[in-house]
Amino acid sequence: MAKRKLKKSKDTSSVLRLKPASQKEMTQREKYMFSLAALALVVAVCAVPLSAETSSSGLSHHKHIVLRMDEAILTVNNELDTEVVVSWMSERCFQCLYQQLGVVPAGSSPGQPSSVNFVVSTQHEITLQLNSTPVNLELCTVPFHFGEHGNYSLWVKNLNNSAVVNCSVVTDAEPVNSYIPILVAFLIFAGLALASAIGTIILGLDVVKGILFRIGGSMETERLINSELGSPGRTASLVADNILPPPPSPSKRLRSLDTFRGIALVIMIFVNYGGGRYWFFRHESWNGLTVADLVFPWFVFIMGTSIALSINSMLRVGSTRCSLLRKVVWRSLQLFIIGVFIINPNYCQGPLSWGNLRIPGVLQRLAISYLVVACLDLLVARGHLDILTTDALWGPGLDILLYWPAWLCVIFLEIIWLCLTFLLPVPDCPTGYLGPGGIGDMGLYANCTGGAAGFIDRWLLGESHIYQTPSSRVIYATRMPYDPEGVLGSINSILMAFLGLQAGKIILHYRDLHTHIMSRFLIWGLLLGVISAALTKCSTDQGFIPVNKNLWSLSYVTTLACFAYVLLVLVYYTVDVKKWWSGAPFYYPGMNSILVYVGHEVFEEYFPFRWRMVNSQSHTEHLIQNLVATSCWVFISYMLYRKKIFWKI
Repeated sequence: MAKRKLKKSKDTSSVLRLKPASQKEMTQREKYMFSLAALALVVAVCAVPLSAETSSSGLSHHKHIVLRMDEAILTVNNELDTEVVVSWMSERCFQCLYQQLGVVPAGSSPGQPSSVNFVVSTQHEITLQLNSTPVNLELCTVPFHFGEHGNYSLWVKNLNNSAVVNCSVVTDAEPVNSYIPILVAFLIFAGLALASAIGTIILGLDVVKGILFRIGGSMETERLINSELGSPGRTASLVADNILPPPPSPSKRLRSLDTFRGIALVIMIFVNYGGGRYWFFRHESWNGLTVADLVFPWFVFIMGTSIALSINSMLRVGSTRCSLLRKVVWRSLQLFIIGVFIINPNYCQGPLSWGNLRIPGVLQRLAISYLVVACLDLLVARGHLDILTTDALWGPGLDILLYWPAWLCVIFLEIIWLCLTFLLPVPDCPTGYLGPGGIGDMGLYANCTGGAAGFIDRWLLGESHIYQTPSSRVIYATRMPYDPEGVLGSINSILMAFLGLQAGKIILHYRDLHTHIMSRFLIWGLLLGVISAALTKCSTDQGFIPVNKNLWSLSYVTTLACFAYVLLVLVYYTVDVKKWWSGAPFYYPGMNSILVYVGHEVFEEYFPFRWRMVNSQSHTEHLIQNLVATSCWVFISYMLYRKKIFWKI
């Protein structure tokens, strides 16, 4: 999950506000790949800033208004003989109240409109509502998606001197395309991937291999001749050894799993560092999904897969279940402590104080999920597994039936979640409420953010010990503390890890039967997708249980697990089956996930991960900084991999 920084509470006018007119040595292939990476990074730093320069030629008469990211100027011109109240509502705000933007005085005389300048948000389409005063009669509504740093005029006039009011938006100065930096960055990294693939193919040719071998062999021979320990016999022996292929590695570790984990981790680091300050790299305000909402569940999912493989491996070498249970408890405790005392977001306010210490968090959620799922697997896991076949009638479900006690426990936990969510009485709130509160639901339940989930956290942990600035504040203007990593949502994160555990069981039972493994993954993905469609009615807000990251709703888990199974099929097929892709560069952070995650949190404010920008209101500069920081952690993980340094808890 991407990190939410602790910030001071802001009024909703920050979105729309009124302003007065004021291992060994590197191989040749690895050297080639990292040379390309360094070259691409230099090109990115030089090229991206040139792609999104803001033109200010259309804002000459608004020089006193300094626009920030995702803002535009709207001038409302009123030709009516009555004051006009301008209100707004985001199209991403479900059943919301209009919020007043400002009042435009009546025109001084026919043909002489009065004008007021406003600063409006450009992230999403908004609907402007214009009402007359004092009778508060709606004159018109205007849906419009403003462009960043654009200059717009809204004209309010009577149509052909009649009582019919006409409202029309005119673009006075074209907005900038704030997405060009993303396109440039994508092309650079896509070019890097293409060049790497071509280089890998070239280095794999027999002719090139022969040339590199002859160069390497002659250099090794010359080194040995000049060495005091060199001798003809020794030289011949070593050269002969170089000719022999290396013995096959006894390790059966699947690169696709580490690659999958690395993909989730790299995206998580990027969005935690800011994601270029683009809205789709931030968490959704309430219902729905953005890129930032994908990665944490995927990380939980692949953790469950690793649990199945790890416990099976240790049972096969003779470890007892009691010893494994002690390791599981100790590791969970370590994760929880690191999350509370090392990477707690309350450090943004200074030294930690028990009075405002946030107890839930990402690592804390991982610790709880890991503890429960690992204990369930220890209850039912088998050290020696037979490869399952589908000949019998019950064959396709045998990998589930073999572990029915664990499934019953998970189903029981899910029943608890459903009962608490939809049946627990919450003071001054409707039973079963899943909304954001604030101005949502027409402002009727302003203090009911999260329903039962928020109530349980405030009751168990206290308001001062949970997250103070949830993403629902951005659009829904909520004022209640709410923690997206709270107690009730932990039940569904356990479900997510358990679905990942099921992927691990499939790999174990159908080992080396690639077609069976991938078909089972796709069947699970299809089944979970159907469940998600039924729960959400294929809509963002109208379903029985909407997809919601803040709540970690059931449909959120089934949807993200569906995506995870499909992505795992693609990675497994390309990395472990066909071996078209080594998994680089994601494989390296995936091998050192805890160290990289904790490190990126602890050193976030240090160079080269952050520096003072020339223009802090530029998507381009933020994108460059966040890409450089993320690339640094990928490179660090690669160097740690080469040095065989892995931090295991």
